[in-house]
Amino acid sequence: MLKFTSMNDQFPLLSTCTYVNTPSSGILSKSLVSWRREHDLEFYDQGSVFRDHHADLLQQVKETVAGFFNASARNTMLVPNFSFAFNTVLEGLSPSHHFLLLQEEYPSIKYPVESRGFVCEYVAAGENLEENIRHAVEKHRPTVFAFSIVNYINGIKISLDFIRTLKRDFPDLLLIADGTQYCGTERFDFGHSGMDILISSAYKWMLAGFGNGFAFFNENAFPYLYADGKYIKPSEPFLQGKSRLSLYFEPGHLDTLAFGSLRQSLMFFHEIGVDVIEDRIRTIADMAKEAFAERGLLQKEVINRKEHSSIFNLTGDDALFHKLLAEKIICVQRGKGIRVGFHFFNTEDDLNKILAVIDGHFSRP
Repeated sequence: MLKFTSMNDQFPLLSTCTYVNTPSSGILSKSLVSWRREHDLEFYDQGSVFRDHHADLLQQVKETVAGFFNASARNTMLVPNFSFAFNTVLEGLSPSHHFLLLQEEYPSIKYPVESRGFVCEYVAAGENLEENIRHAVEKHRPTVFAFSIVNYINGIKISLDFIRTLKRDFPDLLLIADGTQYCGTERFDFGHSGMDILISSAYKWMLAGFGNGFAFFNENAFPYLYADGKYIKPSEPFLQGKSRLSLYFEPGHLDTLAFGSLRQSLMFFHEIGVDVIEDRIRTIADMAKEAFAERGLLQKEVINRKEHSSIFNLTGDDALFHKLLAEKIICVQRGKGIRVGFHFFNTEDDLNKILAVIDGHFSRP
Protein backbone atom coordinates (compact mmCIF):
# COMPACT_ATOMS: atom_id res chain seq x y z
CA MET A 1 0.00 0.00 0.00
CA LEU A 2 1.36 3.40 -0.97
CA LYS A 3 2.26 5.87 1.74
CA PHE A 4 0.79 9.31 1.30
CA THR A 5 4.15 10.93 1.82
CA SER A 6 4.76 9.98 -1.82
CA MET A 7 1.75 11.84 -3.21
CA ASN A 8 3.71 14.91 -4.30
CA ASP A 9 6.16 12.60 -6.04
CA GLN A 10 3.26 10.96 -7.88
CA PHE A 11 1.58 14.29 -8.66
CA PRO A 12 4.29 16.94 -9.23
CA LEU A 13 1.59 19.47 -10.14
CA LEU A 14 0.69 19.63 -6.44
CA SER A 15 4.08 21.24 -5.75
CA THR A 16 3.19 24.19 -7.96
CA CYS A 17 -0.45 24.87 -7.08
CA THR A 18 -3.41 24.00 -4.86
CA TYR A 19 -5.51 21.79 -7.11
CA VAL A 20 -9.20 21.66 -6.19
CA ASN A 21 -10.57 21.37 -9.70
CA THR A 22 -11.01 17.61 -9.96
CA PRO A 23 -14.75 18.15 -10.69
CA SER A 24 -13.56 19.64 -14.01
CA SER A 25 -10.63 17.31 -14.66
CA GLY A 26 -8.51 14.96 -12.65
CA ILE A 27 -4.72 15.05 -12.84
CA LEU A 28 -2.33 12.37 -14.05
CA SER A 29 0.03 10.46 -11.79
CA LYS A 30 3.69 10.03 -12.61
CA SER A 31 3.27 6.25 -12.77
CA LEU A 32 0.44 6.58 -15.30
CA VAL A 33 2.45 8.96 -17.48
CA SER A 34 5.35 6.47 -17.42
CA TRP A 35 3.05 3.65 -18.49
CA ARG A 36 1.55 5.75 -21.29
CA ARG A 37 5.02 6.64 -22.56
CA GLU A 38 6.04 2.98 -22.60
CA HIS A 39 2.78 2.04 -24.35
CA ASP A 40 3.36 4.49 -27.19
CA LEU A 41 7.02 3.54 -27.54
CA GLU A 42 5.99 -0.07 -28.03
CA PHE A 43 3.46 1.01 -30.66
CA TYR A 44 6.20 3.13 -32.27
CA ASP A 45 8.59 0.18 -32.37
CA GLN A 46 6.16 -2.56 -33.41
CA GLY A 47 3.52 -0.97 -35.61
CA SER A 48 0.54 -3.23 -36.30
CA VAL A 49 2.14 -6.11 -34.38
CA PHE A 50 1.53 -4.09 -31.24
CA ARG A 51 -2.23 -4.54 -31.69
CA ASP A 52 -2.11 -8.31 -32.15
CA HIS A 53 -3.13 -8.91 -28.54
CA HIS A 54 -5.22 -5.79 -27.94
CA ALA A 55 -8.34 -7.86 -27.23
CA ASP A 56 -6.60 -9.43 -24.24
CA LEU A 57 -5.72 -6.02 -22.82
CA LEU A 58 -9.26 -4.71 -23.28
CA GLN A 59 -10.66 -7.78 -21.53
CA GLN A 60 -8.26 -7.14 -18.65
CA VAL A 61 -9.56 -3.57 -18.47
CA LYS A 62 -13.15 -4.81 -18.25
CA GLU A 63 -12.28 -7.29 -15.53
CA THR A 64 -10.37 -4.66 -13.54
CA VAL A 65 -13.15 -2.05 -13.79
CA ALA A 66 -15.90 -4.56 -13.04
CA GLY A 67 -13.96 -5.96 -10.10
CA PHE A 68 -13.35 -2.51 -8.66
CA PHE A 69 -17.09 -1.74 -8.59
CA ASN A 70 -18.50 -5.27 -8.15
CA ALA A 71 -20.10 -5.39 -11.57
CA SER A 72 -20.23 -8.13 -14.18
CA ALA A 73 -17.35 -8.00 -16.65
CA ARG A 74 -19.64 -9.63 -19.22
CA ASN A 75 -22.10 -6.74 -18.85
CA THR A 76 -19.44 -4.01 -18.83
CA MET A 77 -18.90 -1.83 -21.88
CA LEU A 78 -15.84 0.33 -22.49
CA VAL A 79 -16.92 3.73 -23.80
CA PRO A 80 -15.05 6.96 -24.62
CA ASN A 81 -17.17 9.08 -22.26
CA PHE A 82 -20.51 9.33 -20.48
CA SER A 83 -22.23 11.29 -23.24
CA PHE A 84 -21.50 8.74 -25.95
CA ALA A 85 -22.88 5.87 -23.87
CA PHE A 86 -25.90 7.76 -22.57
CA ASN A 87 -26.89 8.84 -26.08
CA THR A 88 -26.48 5.24 -27.22
CA VAL A 89 -28.80 4.11 -24.41
CA LEU A 90 -31.40 6.70 -25.41
CA GLU A 91 -31.25 5.59 -29.04
CA GLY A 92 -32.09 2.09 -27.88
CA LEU A 93 -35.14 3.05 -25.80
CA SER A 94 -38.70 3.18 -27.03
CA PRO A 95 -39.84 6.80 -27.66
CA SER A 96 -42.86 6.07 -25.46
CA HIS A 97 -40.74 6.20 -22.27
CA HIS A 98 -41.61 8.82 -19.65
CA PHE A 99 -38.55 10.38 -17.94
CA LEU A 100 -37.99 11.87 -14.52
CA LEU A 101 -35.06 14.29 -14.34
CA LEU A 102 -33.59 16.51 -11.65
CA GLN A 103 -33.68 20.27 -12.01
CA GLU A 104 -30.21 21.77 -12.60
CA GLU A 105 -29.16 18.40 -13.98
CA TYR A 106 -25.98 18.04 -16.01
CA PRO A 107 -26.60 19.16 -19.62
CA SER A 108 -25.24 15.85 -20.93
CA ILE A 109 -28.29 14.22 -19.33
CA LYS A 110 -31.00 16.84 -19.86
CA TYR A 111 -30.28 17.88 -23.41
CA PRO A 112 -30.18 14.42 -25.05
CA VAL A 113 -33.42 13.40 -23.31
CA GLU A 114 -35.29 16.61 -24.06
CA SER A 115 -34.02 16.93 -27.63
CA ARG A 116 -35.36 13.47 -28.50
CA GLY A 117 -38.85 14.49 -27.46
CA PHE A 118 -39.28 12.17 -24.49
CA VAL A 119 -42.01 13.22 -22.05
CA CYS A 120 -40.19 14.63 -19.01
CA GLU A 121 -41.05 15.53 -15.43
CA TYR A 122 -38.69 17.47 -13.18
CA VAL A 123 -37.93 17.38 -9.48
CA ALA A 124 -36.13 19.94 -7.32
CA ALA A 125 -32.72 18.79 -6.15
CA GLY A 126 -32.67 20.46 -2.76
CA GLU A 127 -32.51 19.67 0.92
CA ASN A 128 -35.34 17.11 0.65
CA LEU A 129 -34.05 15.55 -2.57
CA GLU A 130 -35.01 11.95 -1.87
CA GLU A 131 -38.46 12.85 -0.56
CA ASN A 132 -39.05 14.98 -3.66
CA ILE A 133 -38.02 12.13 -5.95
CA ARG A 134 -40.32 9.63 -4.28
CA HIS A 135 -43.23 12.05 -4.43
CA ALA A 136 -42.59 12.67 -8.15
CA VAL A 137 -42.38 8.94 -8.91
CA GLU A 138 -45.65 8.28 -7.08
CA LYS A 139 -47.38 11.20 -8.77
CA HIS A 140 -46.13 10.99 -12.35
CA ARG A 141 -45.28 7.27 -12.64
CA PRO A 142 -42.28 7.74 -14.95
CA THR A 143 -40.74 4.70 -16.62
CA VAL A 144 -37.15 6.03 -16.48
CA PHE A 145 -35.32 8.02 -13.82
CA ALA A 146 -31.97 9.35 -15.12
CA PHE A 147 -29.80 11.18 -12.58
CA SER A 148 -26.32 12.21 -11.52
CA ILE A 149 -25.24 10.58 -8.28
CA VAL A 150 -23.45 13.84 -7.41
CA ASN A 151 -24.65 17.18 -8.75
CA TYR A 152 -21.93 18.88 -10.78
CA ILE A 153 -22.67 22.41 -9.55
CA ASN A 154 -23.31 22.16 -5.80
CA GLY A 155 -22.06 18.65 -4.97
CA ILE A 156 -25.36 17.39 -3.54
CA LYS A 157 -25.13 13.61 -3.44
CA ILE A 158 -28.17 11.40 -3.74
CA SER A 159 -28.52 8.75 -1.03
CA LEU A 160 -27.50 5.36 -2.40
CA ASP A 161 -29.61 3.68 0.28
CA PHE A 162 -32.57 5.60 -1.11
CA ILE A 163 -31.84 4.39 -4.65
CA ARG A 164 -31.87 0.78 -3.45
CA THR A 165 -35.19 1.37 -1.68
CA LEU A 166 -36.64 3.14 -4.71
CA LYS A 167 -35.80 0.18 -6.92
CA ARG A 168 -37.31 -2.22 -4.40
CA ASP A 169 -40.55 -0.24 -4.27
CA PHE A 170 -40.71 0.47 -8.01
CA PRO A 171 -39.00 -2.50 -9.67
CA ASP A 172 -40.18 -1.56 -13.18
CA LEU A 173 -38.66 1.93 -13.00
CA LEU A 174 -35.47 1.96 -15.09
CA LEU A 175 -32.71 3.68 -13.10
CA ILE A 176 -29.88 5.19 -15.15
CA ALA A 177 -27.09 6.85 -13.16
CA ASP A 178 -24.25 9.15 -14.13
CA GLY A 179 -21.29 8.34 -11.92
CA THR A 180 -18.80 10.79 -13.44
CA GLN A 181 -18.71 13.07 -10.36
CA TYR A 182 -18.82 10.09 -8.00
CA CYS A 183 -16.90 7.02 -9.17
CA GLY A 184 -13.47 6.92 -7.60
CA THR A 185 -14.41 8.73 -4.37
CA GLU A 186 -15.54 5.79 -2.25
CA ARG A 187 -16.23 2.07 -2.29
CA PHE A 188 -19.21 1.31 -4.53
CA ASP A 189 -21.06 -1.94 -5.19
CA PHE A 190 -22.95 -1.77 -8.47
CA GLY A 191 -24.28 -5.30 -8.12
CA HIS A 192 -26.28 -4.33 -5.03
CA SER A 193 -26.94 -0.68 -5.90
CA GLY A 194 -30.43 -1.05 -7.37
CA MET A 195 -29.27 0.77 -10.49
CA ASP A 196 -30.03 -0.75 -13.87
CA ILE A 197 -27.38 1.18 -15.77
CA LEU A 198 -24.42 3.17 -14.48
CA ILE A 199 -22.25 5.16 -16.88
CA SER A 200 -19.16 7.14 -15.99
CA SER A 201 -16.36 9.04 -17.65
CA ALA A 202 -13.06 8.39 -15.91
CA TYR A 203 -11.14 11.63 -16.47
CA LYS A 204 -12.33 13.24 -13.25
CA TRP A 205 -12.15 11.44 -9.89
CA MET A 206 -10.62 8.28 -11.35
CA LEU A 207 -7.63 10.26 -12.66
CA ALA A 208 -7.42 8.20 -15.85
CA GLY A 209 -7.15 10.93 -18.48
CA PHE A 210 -9.55 11.64 -21.31
CA GLY A 211 -11.11 9.29 -23.81
CA ASN A 212 -12.15 6.50 -21.48
CA GLY A 213 -15.15 5.51 -19.42
CA PHE A 214 -17.41 2.54 -18.78
CA ALA A 215 -21.02 1.46 -18.64
CA PHE A 216 -22.40 -1.23 -16.32
CA PHE A 217 -25.65 -3.00 -17.14
CA ASN A 218 -27.92 -4.96 -14.86
CA GLU A 219 -29.58 -7.91 -16.57
CA ASN A 220 -32.92 -6.14 -15.98
CA ALA A 221 -31.90 -3.39 -18.41
CA PHE A 222 -31.47 -5.59 -21.47
CA PRO A 223 -35.17 -5.96 -22.40
CA TYR A 224 -35.43 -2.15 -22.59
CA LEU A 225 -32.58 -1.67 -25.07
CA TYR A 226 -32.95 -1.96 -28.83
CA ALA A 227 -35.97 -4.21 -28.35
CA ASP A 228 -37.88 -2.66 -31.26
CA GLY A 229 -35.16 -2.95 -33.87
CA LYS A 230 -34.15 -5.84 -36.06
CA TYR A 231 -30.84 -7.31 -35.02
CA ILE A 232 -28.70 -8.67 -37.84
CA LYS A 233 -25.61 -10.42 -36.59
CA PRO A 234 -22.49 -9.51 -38.61
CA SER A 235 -20.99 -12.35 -40.59
CA GLU A 236 -17.37 -11.17 -40.44
CA PRO A 237 -15.21 -13.57 -38.39
CA PHE A 238 -13.53 -10.82 -36.36
CA LEU A 239 -16.94 -9.66 -35.06
CA GLN A 240 -18.26 -13.05 -34.02
CA GLY A 241 -17.25 -12.62 -30.39
CA LYS A 242 -19.12 -9.35 -29.95
CA SER A 243 -22.46 -9.28 -28.16
CA ARG A 244 -25.40 -7.31 -29.50
CA LEU A 245 -24.88 -4.49 -27.01
CA SER A 246 -21.15 -4.44 -27.66
CA LEU A 247 -21.82 -3.69 -31.33
CA TYR A 248 -23.75 -0.60 -30.25
CA PHE A 249 -21.60 0.59 -27.34
CA GLU A 250 -18.14 -0.53 -28.51
CA PRO A 251 -18.17 0.06 -32.27
CA GLY A 252 -14.93 0.21 -34.19
CA HIS A 253 -11.44 0.06 -32.71
CA LEU A 254 -10.99 0.77 -29.01
CA ASP A 255 -7.96 2.79 -27.94
CA THR A 256 -5.57 0.71 -25.84
CA LEU A 257 -3.82 3.87 -24.62
CA ALA A 258 -7.05 5.38 -23.25
CA PHE A 259 -8.50 2.20 -21.77
CA GLY A 260 -5.15 0.93 -20.60
CA SER A 261 -4.82 4.22 -18.72
CA LEU A 262 -8.12 3.46 -16.98
CA ARG A 263 -6.81 0.09 -15.84
CA GLN A 264 -3.51 1.56 -14.68
CA SER A 265 -5.27 4.24 -12.66
CA LEU A 266 -7.49 1.67 -10.94
CA MET A 267 -4.44 -0.44 -10.14
CA PHE A 268 -2.94 2.70 -8.59
CA PHE A 269 -6.11 3.16 -6.52
CA HIS A 270 -5.86 -0.45 -5.39
CA GLU A 271 -2.27 0.17 -4.33
CA ILE A 272 -3.33 3.12 -2.19
CA GLY A 273 -6.39 1.30 -0.85
CA VAL A 274 -10.01 2.16 -1.65
CA ASP A 275 -10.87 2.52 2.03
CA VAL A 276 -7.92 4.87 2.53
CA ILE A 277 -9.07 7.00 -0.40
CA GLU A 278 -12.62 7.12 0.92
CA ASP A 279 -11.49 8.03 4.43
CA ARG A 280 -9.20 10.83 3.25
CA ILE A 281 -11.86 12.34 1.02
CA ARG A 282 -14.50 12.13 3.75
CA THR A 283 -12.18 13.69 6.33
CA ILE A 284 -11.19 16.70 4.23
CA ALA A 285 -14.77 17.11 2.92
CA ASP A 286 -16.21 17.21 6.45
CA MET A 287 -13.62 19.78 7.50
CA ALA A 288 -14.33 21.88 4.42
CA LYS A 289 -18.09 21.77 4.85
CA GLU A 290 -17.84 22.92 8.45
CA ALA A 291 -15.41 25.73 7.63
CA PHE A 292 -17.36 26.95 4.61
CA ALA A 293 -20.66 26.81 6.50
CA GLU A 294 -19.24 28.84 9.37
CA ARG A 295 -18.35 31.56 6.88
CA GLY A 296 -21.79 31.58 5.23
CA LEU A 297 -20.42 30.35 1.91
CA LEU A 298 -22.78 27.41 1.34
CA GLN A 299 -26.40 27.09 0.29
CA LYS A 300 -28.95 26.16 2.96
CA GLU A 301 -29.82 22.90 1.20
CA VAL A 302 -26.17 21.81 1.31
CA ILE A 303 -25.69 22.72 4.97
CA ASN A 304 -28.80 20.86 6.09
CA ARG A 305 -28.15 17.59 4.27
CA LYS A 306 -26.73 14.79 6.38
CA GLU A 307 -24.52 13.41 3.64
CA HIS A 308 -22.62 15.44 1.06
CA SER A 309 -19.90 14.89 -1.50
CA SER A 310 -16.52 16.66 -1.52
CA ILE A 311 -17.70 19.24 -4.09
CA PHE A 312 -18.75 22.68 -2.85
CA ASN A 313 -20.10 25.77 -4.58
CA LEU A 314 -18.93 28.80 -2.63
CA THR A 315 -20.67 32.16 -2.52
CA GLY A 316 -18.19 34.53 -4.11
CA ASP A 317 -17.85 37.17 -6.80
CA ASP A 318 -15.43 37.55 -9.71
CA ALA A 319 -12.96 39.38 -7.49
CA LEU A 320 -12.71 36.45 -5.06
CA PHE A 321 -12.39 33.98 -7.91
CA HIS A 322 -9.49 35.90 -9.43
CA LYS A 323 -7.82 36.22 -6.03
CA LEU A 324 -7.95 32.44 -5.65
CA LEU A 325 -6.43 32.00 -9.10
CA ALA A 326 -3.74 34.57 -8.30
CA GLU A 327 -2.75 32.43 -5.31
CA LYS A 328 -2.49 29.41 -7.66
CA ILE A 329 -5.62 27.81 -6.28
CA ILE A 330 -7.06 26.01 -9.30
CA CYS A 331 -10.87 26.14 -9.22
CA VAL A 332 -13.68 27.22 -11.54
CA GLN A 333 -16.85 29.32 -11.59
CA ARG A 334 -20.03 27.26 -11.89
CA GLY A 335 -23.63 28.32 -11.42
CA LYS A 336 -23.73 31.39 -9.19
CA GLY A 337 -20.53 30.68 -7.28
CA ILE A 338 -17.05 29.20 -7.19
CA ARG A 339 -16.74 25.44 -7.30
CA VAL A 340 -14.02 23.54 -5.45
CA GLY A 341 -13.62 19.79 -5.01
CA PHE A 342 -11.32 17.81 -2.74
CA HIS A 343 -9.72 14.51 -3.74
CA PHE A 344 -7.57 12.12 -1.71
CA PHE A 345 -4.39 14.06 -2.56
CA ASN A 346 -5.75 17.26 -1.04
CA THR A 347 -4.70 18.16 2.50
CA GLU A 348 -5.72 20.35 5.39
CA ASP A 349 -3.04 22.78 4.24
CA ASP A 350 -4.89 23.11 0.93
CA LEU A 351 -8.11 23.93 2.76
CA ASN A 352 -6.37 26.41 5.05
CA LYS A 353 -4.86 28.20 2.06
CA ILE A 354 -8.30 28.58 0.48
CA LEU A 355 -9.76 29.83 3.77
CA ALA A 356 -6.97 32.36 4.19
CA VAL A 357 -7.71 33.89 0.79
CA ILE A 358 -11.45 33.93 1.52
CA ASP A 359 -11.01 35.46 4.98
CA GLY A 360 -8.71 38.12 3.57
CA HIS A 361 -11.18 38.94 0.83
CA PHE A 362 -14.21 39.37 3.07
CA SER A 363 -12.33 41.25 5.79
CA ARG A 364 -11.01 43.88 3.39
CA PRO A 365 -11.87 47.50 4.36
